[in-house]
Amino acid sequence: MSRVGAVMARDQPGGVPDRSQRFTVTVTVDRQGRTRVPVPFDPDDVWGPKPRHHVTGSLAGHELRGVIDEDDGERVLVLGPAWGRDCGPADGAAVDVVLAPEGPQRSDLAPDVAAALDASPAAAAFFDSLAQFYRNAYLRWIDATRRRPEQRSVRIAEMIRLLEEGTKQRPQP
Repeated sequence: MSRVGAVMARDQPGGVPDRSQRFTVTVTVDRQGRTRVPVPFDPDDVWGPKPRHHVTGSLAGHELRGVIDEDDGERVLVLGPAWGRDCGPADGAAVDVVLAPEGPQRSDLAPDVAAALDASPAAAAFFDSLAQFYRNAYLRWIDATRRRPEQRSVRIAEMIRLLEEGTKQRPQP
C-alpha cells in the first residue's frame, strides 16, 4: 500500500530544482535487520533512465542514502541493519519517505560537459551509474581550468575517454 505525493516544483537553495518524491509505504524488516522500502514509482520515468539510481532522503524523518534496486520486477530500496539499529521502523510499519537523486544530475551539468556525454552513450551511461563522489571529482577537475580555459575541452575529452573505458576515477599524476 502506498501513496505517492506530488513532486515539489520550487527550487532548492542554489537554484537546483527539487526533484524529491514524497510517499507513504509499508516497510518490511527481515531476520537480518535489513529494511525493505518499496518504491512506488519508476525512477527512470521520474529522474531519467540510469543503470543505478543513487538516492538520498529520509524515512520516517531519519536521513538515508542508498541505491534503488529491482527485485522481482519491483523497485526497492534496501537499508542495511546498521541503518535500522537505532532509528529503523518496525516490520509492517507505514512510514513517510522522501527520496531524491543524489549528486549532480545530467540536467545540472554545464552545456559543454552535457553535450560531450550526449555524444558518447557509453560514457554517459557509466557517468550516470557512478556514485556522486566520482561524478563530483570529474566535474571539479574540469572546473579547475578557469585560469586556463583552453584546457577545459582537453579535460572533457579525457573524462569521456576514461568513462568509456569504465574508469571511475581519473588516475592521479
